[in-house]
Amino acid sequence: MRRVIKIAAASVASAALAFTVTSCGESSTETGGAGGDLKVGVAYDVGGRGDHSFNDSAARGLDKAKKDLGADVKELTASEGDTNADRADKLAQLAEAGYNPVIGVGFAYRNAVEATAKDFPDTRFAIVDSEIEAKNVTNLVFAEQEGSYLAGVAAALKTKTNTIGFIGGTDNPLILKFQAGFEKGVADTNPKAKVKVDFLAENEAGFGLPDKGLQSAEGQLAGGADVIYHAAGGSGTGVIEAVGKAKNKDAWAIGVDSDQALQPGLAAYKDRILTSMVKNVEGSVYELIKSVKDDKPLTGTQRFALKDGGISLAATGGHIDDIKPKIDEAKKKIESGEIKVPTTPGS
Repeated sequence: MRRVIKIAAASVASAALAFTVTSCGESSTETGGAGGDLKVGVAYDVGGRGDHSFNDSAARGLDKAKKDLGADVKELTASEGDTNADRADKLAQLAEAGYNPVIGVGFAYRNAVEATAKDFPDTRFAIVDSEIEAKNVTNLVFAEQEGSYLAGVAAALKTKTNTIGFIGGTDNPLILKFQAGFEKGVADTNPKAKVKVDFLAENEAGFGLPDKGLQSAEGQLAGGADVIYHAAGGSGTGVIEAVGKAKNKDAWAIGVDSDQALQPGLAAYKDRILTSMVKNVEGSVYELIKSVKDDKPLTGTQRFALKDGGISLAATGGHIDDIKPKIDEAKKKIESGEIKVPTTPGS
């Protein structure tokens, strides 16, 4: 079952790695560091700092760079409805002001980074979750399908109704990687279980609509789902809230990007978060910044997967302790290549 939710409602994911202006009319965040020589510009996706998920993971890497490397930092955030030109303008503002590196957080910055990098060849740009061929652009990408497979294993072992939910912000190729891995993990573990799939919007706006996330999750719960995995950024807070308030006290949410059971804003629902599929955006952002400071910038495409700690499944709360041996077994098979995790649903 695949459908795009269209609801007229108001708008309202870290494993340790060894390498471990908002838009016009809005206020921007600018913080000075101790060093002064290292100036880092970050453009967040919709939801920005405080989304308890993807953007917050990047923000933790930035905060570490401020603390450990003495970086001067400026942060901008995309708004709903921002065009590629709007995003490019944010990146250009940072580059013109001397920020280097300039980091676009999220696949939605792909076209903007590609265009802006050509205009500022001496600036090191980076993009999270996309790939661009340019000498001055570093791509920070992750094997989301691998961690999602493990989330699927967990869901399949915990469900009592054999009805499981997946909620994505939109159905682009990146989010389909989450869906594909999750569905494969469920199917390989519990063939009797079925996965309901909903997407919240037709574009990146679907990552900043927690009200829609809540309504979608409520619908899945009403349909019998007792474990729901979201790949919806800030909208996922609504998914977790819906599960946390569900009449079925055996229902679970699975978080994404950050360990969402540790997010202060979700503390009221932490006991209903089974696990989270964590992407170490924090570590990748920090290492990119450090590499520029050391005058040895990471270049090309940097890939982070299960085998190097770039992806993990959180165990906060002990809710997966009883099934951890089976999760660890699946993890080893993925790392060895015995399990090939698809990146597109149904493949």
